[in-house]
Amino acid sequence: MKFCFLVEEHYRNDGMPLDVVRQLTDWGHEVDVLRPGSSLLDLGELVRAGSHDAWVLKTVSGGPGLGLLEAAASAGLTTINDARSIRGVRDKAQAAVLAAGRGLPVPTTWAAARPEDLALIPADRYPLVVKPADGSSGRAVHRVDRPEQLSALGQRLAGEGLLIAQPYVPNTGVDLKVYCAGGELFGTERTSPLDQGGRPLRERPVELSAEVRGIAARVGEVFGLDLYGVDILLGPEGPVVVDVNDFPSFRQVPQAVAKVARAVLQLARTGSSWPFVPAMPAPRMPASAAVGGVA
Repeated sequence: MKFCFLVEEHYRNDGMPLDVVRQLTDWGHEVDVLRPGSSLLDLGELVRAGSHDAWVLKTVSGGPGLGLLEAAASAGLTTINDARSIRGVRDKAQAAVLAAGRGLPVPTTWAAARPEDLALIPADRYPLVVKPADGSSGRAVHRVDRPEQLSALGQRLAGEGLLIAQPYVPNTGVDLKVYCAGGELFGTERTSPLDQGGRPLRERPVELSAEVRGIAARVGEVFGLDLYGVDILLGPEGPVVVDVNDFPSFRQVPQAVAKVARAVLQLARTGSSWPFVPAMPAPRMPASAAVGGVA
């Protein structure tokens, strides 16, 4: 089979997905690696029907790669993940609306163009987590403990576009990350970047409860993703989904490269994920799980 991998400059030296490219090549497949934004691309030739069996994207939010992937999809070519699904999770405001509307346990989410506009959020909802709606890799994520701290965020968030704010979910200071590749779910945990204890960020594999597995599988169904990661916090009212990422790092997943490469092959052949029926109890909705707005 022949693949086109769109790899942004930010990931030009990353093991994921370049190790997957090497694995597919070792298995006898042909892979073209393109770097959107750093080279001249003949767009007509790229999307010529039949030129590649599937396109795969690894990009930062706001990068040019997603537009190229969508162009390939509009020409009828297979993309992994589905290009429309990627757009749905890259816009965190859109993702929050979709997740809440489909019954996933997510925090209340407000959106505003400027940090000072978030001052209309009731004081009893603090502390807040404020971040760009198109953020990725933990960029520009801030914990705000009091309304008066919002004004100090203006300069740090200048140029970030639409912002979202969510109530901080009380937790043990550990983030749970669930990875999915072709229907297989894997769990890891690490110290939260918002943990105020200053502990180092370390990630290690963990077993997943049936409830968490069900929620993570439901995320893939809701957003139409086959390769993805879900950030989950174990709050006082149960698991809460706080972020969804397409084509994550798969850190600490055993044999991650081979698993992701096999998933890419299967998706290119069938256009859908491997059949799987994980335990899926009905997710619990925190009392605050709704989407609100700020005028």
